[in-house]
Amino acid sequence: MNIPNALTVLRIVLVPVIVILLIQGQYAKALVCFVIAGVTDGLDGLLARILNQKTVVGAYLDPVADKALVISMFTTLAIIGAVPGWLAVVVISRDCIILGGILVLTLMSVDLEINPSYVSKINTTLQLASIFFALVLKVGDTGKSVREAFSVLCWLTAAFTVISGGDYILRGMKLIGGGGAGPEKT
Repeated sequence: MNIPNALTVLRIVLVPVIVILLIQGQYAKALVCFVIAGVTDGLDGLLARILNQKTVVGAYLDPVADKALVISMFTTLAIIGAVPGWLAVVVISRDCIILGGILVLTLMSVDLEINPSYVSKINTTLQLASIFFALVLKVGDTGKSVREAFSVLCWLTAAFTVISGGDYILRGMKLIGGGGAGPEKT
């Protein structure tokens, strides 16, 4: 196993560890583990390019690790009251819709290559920032201004999550309309 793939696997392994730490109320440890997971997310792709170690396994594992981390974090943080429940629903719903769209396109035998859009990258950054600040707020009271900034961040995250989801839906519709091999019409 190469270094980038090992970092991706580490991120996957950290997901249940972070969830358990959150459930146990060990917020500082959960924050440290989340930061480590975030660093591995940035490093795995960078190292794969620098070391010329891009693999098919890595291309599949990386988004799985990302989704496992984000969905688990938003679910757990909503359960413990660290993020609004509605935000967790928005984030998870978007990912379910995208996965459903991928399934439909695959069943239609549409060739698809999933490349994250610029909006999607902003969305991911906002989602990770929301998780980070939710954890920081659970670790200790940081004052009214940070709580207010977090509230604004939650709304921005929701907006970009919806926009990004809409972007993926439009891209999927273009693929369907672009002559993908679907069921034969009689």
